[in-house]
Amino acid sequence: MKTKQEGHSAFSIFNFTLLVALCAAVGGCFDEPEPAYKSVPAECRVYLGDKALKSVDWGDAAFAAGERIDYLNLDRNQLESVDGVERLVGLKWLRLNGNRLSKLPDLSALASLRRIYLRDNRFDSVPDTLKDLPSLTDIELSGNPIKEIPSWLLEKKGLKNLSFNRTRITALPPDLSAWSSLQSLQLGELSLPDVEMARIRKALPNVTIVF
Repeated sequence: MKTKQEGHSAFSIFNFTLLVALCAAVGGCFDEPEPAYKSVPAECRVYLGDKALKSVDWGDAAFAAGERIDYLNLDRNQLESVDGVERLVGLKWLRLNGNRLSKLPDLSALASLRRIYLRDNRFDSVPDTLKDLPSLTDIELSGNPIKEIPSWLLEKKGLKNLSFNRTRITALPPDLSAWSSLQSLQLGELSLPDVEMARIRKALPNVTIVF
């Protein structure tokens, strides 16, 4: 007899396979609650948040429509790994908030990925694999024990929105000029001295900054 948790996980994985099959058949599925579903292309969206998942079955059957999945939500599960997600090469939006992740697989195949949400995980540094994503515009890393901004992130082109709320960052790199094209920078609840906050505001006068 399955425990409640085992049955829940099996049911969630079954639903994932079913949703992908539906995507292959009709080219679109699973409307996301407002306002998120309105801001992604009307193709295929898969929502598996809040399912107590410890792993995801990335079997071949679940990838019949892999290139047509543009949105995947795995928020607030118990995942320590998402190895296999890189096979969803059509992804544009990936939500992994509130899991137990400390690393990511090689995501370089996700050339269309625009937004990745990694809030409230266990990353102690910005995952290096993000530098290989040419379409990435939004990165959410709030609530992780990250202490510094890597140089490659400053040089990465196309970024619009970055969030480092509730991390362990105490200062930003000296030269912020490459971030002048950002739309927003979230730095809430950090231990930033007043002089550092003033420097950041001066360096990025056209960026919406939230301390």
